[in-house]
Amino acid sequence: MPAPSASFKKAIKQLSDKEKETLLLKAVRRDAELYDMFSYELGERTLEELQEQSQDTIHELLLNATGRSLTKALAKSLRKVVKEIARFKRITKDPKAEIELHLYTLGIIFGNYTGQFDSFYKVFYTSTARMLLRTIQLIKKNLHEDYHLEYKADLDSYLEQISNRNKPLPITLPKEFEIE
Repeated sequence: MPAPSASFKKAIKQLSDKEKETLLLKAVRRDAELYDMFSYELGERTLEELQEQSQDTIHELLLNATGRSLTKALAKSLRKVVKEIARFKRITKDPKAEIELHLYTLGIIFGNYTGQFDSFYKVFYTSTARMLLRTIQLIKKNLHEDYHLEYKADLDSYLEQISNRNKPLPITLPKEFEIE
């Protein structure tokens, strides 16, 4: 996204309130993410509502994945899920809610699709491992140590399920989630 130039900022400042309102409403009509951001910032929608909407989208993407190869369809859906989580983060800027969405996604995957890890196509297995590593990094970076204990059991279970597969990964996963 380009940075606004000085002349652009000056032109915006010279607009009347009515003209600014018209421009803003046009922009919001064209961009759903911008609409969600403004509705969240203005208090029209809560964090919980946006998180629930994202969870519904994630649920639909993963559980409705179909195709000739389920593993390829799941890998494609997982890419879309990652984009949905990034969209949620851009709107809310809430690290705990972002981590909750990561864990929700991992819960669906490990609850329903671990059999697909053994497929000939490694993309889904590798993508899941990367998401798990990313989740661990986000928890350590953005959350207080008290939350680490809350997530330890789930993360250890996921790490164990990944490490029990004797398939090579391009990344190195820890054996367990370490609490500092």
